Amino acid sequence: MNPRLVLPLVISGAILTATAASAQQAPPQRASGPVEVNGIAAKVNGRVITKNQVSFMLAPVFAQLATQFPRRGAQFEAKFKETKANIIQELIDRQIILDEFKQLGASIKPNLIDEEIKRQMRELYNGDELKFREELKRSRMTMEGYREMTREKMVVQAMRAQQFSDAPPPLPNEIEKEYSEIKPSLRDVTKDVITFQKIFIPASDPQNPLATPETQLALSEDVARQLAEGKDFTELAKGYSKDAFAESGGLQENVPRTDLSPEFAAIIFDAPVGKVAGPLLDPQGFTLVKPIKIVLGPAPPLDDKIRELVEQRVSKKKTSAQYERWIESKRKRAIIDIKA
Repeated sequence: MNPRLVLPLVISGAILTATAASAQQAPPQRASGPVEVNGIAAKVNGRVITKNQVSFMLAPVFAQLATQFPRRGAQFEAKFKETKANIIQELIDRQIILDEFKQLGASIKPNLIDEEIKRQMRELYNGDELKFREELKRSRMTMEGYREMTREKMVVQAMRAQQFSDAPPPLPNEIEKEYSEIKPSLRDVTKDVITFQKIFIPASDPQNPLATPETQLALSEDVARQLAEGKDFTELAKGYSKDAFAESGGLQENVPRTDLSPEFAAIIFDAPVGKVAGPLLDPQGFTLVKPIKIVLGPAPPLDDKIRELVEQRVSKKKTSAQYERWIESKRKRAIIDIKA
């Protein structure tokens, strides 16, 4: 590819420029200590993809799967394994593309990286910056390291768009259709509100010294079976639930999404209204939830900024087959060693 074609490159307001400086990037900072804190997940042409990078990207998915499948089991393992493999492949492809353009010294304005990180915090952590930073700490990743990951992702998105810039321009009806499909995902999720009924069964029961987490999980599964057979949720909540809402049939009204844990919210806001979700793993026990009413946060209008995003998505779909052929050819030529 002729480097001149990339000057200037404007994607979603991110201006990528070529500089004379080398594109070699410093790796994320590592914590010190006698244990392995940042092992190698894979290598691409000698460049390292760390386990910390994979771990942090996996964290929201793992939390949601662990909540959804209290017993873990085969379905949990299959979904987790598939997600982990996809994340590693994404990071491998990202490095391949970065290597293609490393001589350009691509860069993105810092404020655009900040905006993208805020968007990810909003979508994955309900806008809770503290929880986001706690997850960074658990994954032994610095904010500087995460910013670098985000920068690379944005560079790759822009480079991919430039690589296939000869795609047919999106038609007005294609833009409207795509916007309609992705509009819910563009909303401000921190403004989501839900009314639901809940049955909470604690992992231990002070009134029953023989109760264990295992027997309590079995009890919650039995309650789920009774609900599936048509038993009344309100009556079962009054009989089994052990929280402050039991007497009202487990009803909780107009609860902001931000009052719920991100993994719990991700499940119940996607659950069909009137259908029971659970038993779900709760930090203190097991929960069954029936959404009654869901009010989603406002979605942005189709202004110039959103239109540009939608146009990119349409173009990406049009060139997906072409891109897969291109990236597969690059994979075959790359030296890839997957260790995790």
